[in-house]
Amino acid sequence: MAAVNTQFSIAIHIMVCIGSAEKDMTSAALASSVNAYPSFVRRILSKLSKAGLVQTSTGKSGFSTLGKKPKDITLLDIYRAVEAPKAFAIHKYPEQKICEVSCGIKECMEKVLDKTQKAMEDSLKKTTLADVIKDMK
Repeated sequence: MAAVNTQFSIAIHIMVCIGSAEKDMTSAALASSVNAYPSFVRRILSKLSKAGLVQTSTGKSGFSTLGKKPKDITLLDIYRAVEAPKAFAIHKYPEQKICEVSCGIKECMEKVLDKTQKAMEDSLKKTTLADVIKDMK
């Protein structure tokens, strides 16, 4: 079974914590909320920071704040910032030349999965961090 990448959902968790907090959030506090190692949370914060979605300060009393208003951050922004994998992937098994399906399935599925990926990204583009924060309350 393939490993599941949870960076996107954890990034949203982190962003909701920061966006709904009444005080500055440390990576330790965020890690506690996510139930993950602080170093893992800091790696995600680094990606979010590079995308301009959060601002971080370093050091023992370092904290994170949103880089934009929650209404100006879409879930697609977060998805792209953490470089989440595509929703579906085509297997990497070599083609079996004696099988017509094996020789043509990857090209066929690329078209289908590209449409699916675009639909998912269009959906993420329509939901903002503010929407998620509002749904949490």
